[in-house]
Amino acid sequence: MSLSTAFNIAQNTLLNTGRQTSVVSRNVQESQNPDYTRRTAVLASMAPGARVVEIQRTTNDQLFRQNLLALSSWSGQSTLSNGLEQLELQVQGVDNGSSASSAISELQKALQLYSASPSNRSLAESAVEAARQVVRSLNDGTNAIQNFRSDTDKQITSAVSELNTLLAQFKDANDAVINGTTAGRDVSDALDQRDAILKQISAYVPVTAMTRSNNDLMLTTKDGATLFETVPRAVSFQPTNVYGAITTGNSVYIDGMAVSFGGNGNTDAPGKLAGLLQLRDGLSTTMQSQLDETARGLITAFRETGTALPDAAGLFTWSGAPAIPAAGTLVKGLAGSITLNAAFDSGAGGNPELLRDGGANGAGYIANTTGVASFTSLLLTYADRIDAPMAFDTSAGVGTGVSLANYAANAVGWFEGARKDAATAAGNKEALAARTAEALSNATGVNVDAEMSLLLDLEHSYQASSRLIKAVDDMFNLLFAATG
Repeated sequence: MSLSTAFNIAQNTLLNTGRQTSVVSRNVQESQNPDYTRRTAVLASMAPGARVVEIQRTTNDQLFRQNLLALSSWSGQSTLSNGLEQLELQVQGVDNGSSASSAISELQKALQLYSASPSNRSLAESAVEAARQVVRSLNDGTNAIQNFRSDTDKQITSAVSELNTLLAQFKDANDAVINGTTAGRDVSDALDQRDAILKQISAYVPVTAMTRSNNDLMLTTKDGATLFETVPRAVSFQPTNVYGAITTGNSVYIDGMAVSFGGNGNTDAPGKLAGLLQLRDGLSTTMQSQLDETARGLITAFRETGTALPDAAGLFTWSGAPAIPAAGTLVKGLAGSITLNAAFDSGAGGNPELLRDGGANGAGYIANTTGVASFTSLLLTYADRIDAPMAFDTSAGVGTGVSLANYAANAVGWFEGARKDAATAAGNKEALAARTAEALSNATGVNVDAEMSLLLDLEHSYQASSRLIKAVDDMFNLLFAATG
């Protein structure tokens, strides 16, 4: 080997070591950045010696896809869990203190006290006041649910806007990757940026990414809708400003396809948008139906009856009064419109003792025909009806053939079960997202100890190359001195 060849090899080694050191230093600098992937300077044999020909980015497509799916599942589940926690407080109150079930229990106690002393007018007033609290719990519960749905609708509007912004950013990053790849430039930073945006997108909708020529990506959703292909596809939503019990919220559309949402507390529909849609149109509407069925049961249980006369609304009334709602059939919004019958309300000029005697709908409905102050038959009838099996609409999700009191309690239990399932699933899916992120980081991230060890090796290589250059230089000097 000639001295010039040895000198060129040593010089190339110094250049390679410099580039490798720069890459390793960048790795160490970005070690705390979760969106950074490790770089490696790849050497190739090129006479004389070797040369850095490529900066290679560490990837693991399978782990990355698993992490995207886990992030999407966690986002949808945590959205659902947090929403149910909020809904429970707004409708049921702390420890279910504002629930219809609690109010009905208080009404049952008031009826028992009144039936024990039917001549006591103050106990009649107390029973009617307990009925008023039942009405209030149903009315307030309905208002809380519909306000919650309205607020959730606003969150959907914001989420759609944020997703469209992310898709626009994804286009810029994807274009940078394509242009850099076409020009033969290192696109590692652009790929990191694009993957980081893709993680953010996956929090809103589950994403499948397909790689095409020049590192171009095409994105589709779990439902098969195209989310991105060269340009972002439209994500659209028409908000609804005011919600009522009969209001149906609008769908979110991705490239003309409606986004679907799951069921139950442990939802099977990933992504924040699906979680918000399930809160607005799934669990909250079921909860509303249960309140409506409870209201219908109350009107039925406290109906007045008369010989050869149709049953008529008594203590509790509604817009269809004096008729009674059809048995076993949901009347949407009834919990929001049920009222206390003014005939029983002394504050409205009524008589609370009609609860004992009957007759709010006329003389034909009077049960205490002799006007005896100790009459208890009608009060006991109301108490029996609250505890008697009743037909409920199965679409409300609680079941049928149970008593009104049990139905109201089961509704609370149903929601509490859904909330606990959602919270448990959110914890599990968060753990899965953390584990997949850790696995991805272990496979593609930076290990500072390994990088520092590599830096030490590069230092030794640099020192060796420096000594070789000095040795060649000394030989040249001797050669020149000998020939001089």
